[in-house]
Amino acid sequence: MRIGIDISQIVHERTGVARYVRGLVEALLKEDTTNEYVLFGSSLRKRGVFFLFFNSLLHKRGRVKLITYPFPPTLLEFLWNRLHVFPVEWFIGNVDIFWSSDWAQPPLIHAKGITTVHDLITLKFPEETDATIVAVHKRRLEWVKKECQMILCDSEATKRDVIELLHIQNMKLKVVYPGLAM
Repeated sequence: MRIGIDISQIVHERTGVARYVRGLVEALLKEDTTNEYVLFGSSLRKRGVFFLFFNSLLHKRGRVKLITYPFPPTLLEFLWNRLHVFPVEWFIGNVDIFWSSDWAQPPLIHAKGITTVHDLITLKFPEETDATIVAVHKRRLEWVKKECQMILCDSEATKRDVIELLHIQNMKLKVVYPGLAM
């Protein structure tokens, strides 16, 4: 199986989502010894972070491919969350599964979509969050509802929020607690 993973968020190195994405990739590669992985990263100014991370995975190099583009996150947010054009497969080739980050949800041609919802604070308390971030998350989550066959939730509370606020069926949701980063 060929699995695509959006690692774009790792450029925000001190954030929880960056640590989550790094840990997710490292854990998958440690546990899974058979599948092929395509790591997709997009950043205008911080592409070097992708190469450093990829080089740290050197021992897995035969099963892991890195594809990066010098696109700012705002461009992919516009293309994928607003217009919903340019399927991710056009950038990374055919994949069986594509895991999207928490910022942009690309269109998919044949891949099964999966993503993680860490929380829905932006929807529960929009007055506490910058309006631009609220708008981005709303657009992305609308596409998540349509594109993703599986949504990982960080907790039972997040799962309940996804059901209540996004009206997504329970059968598409799975609670997977984030691991401890050392």
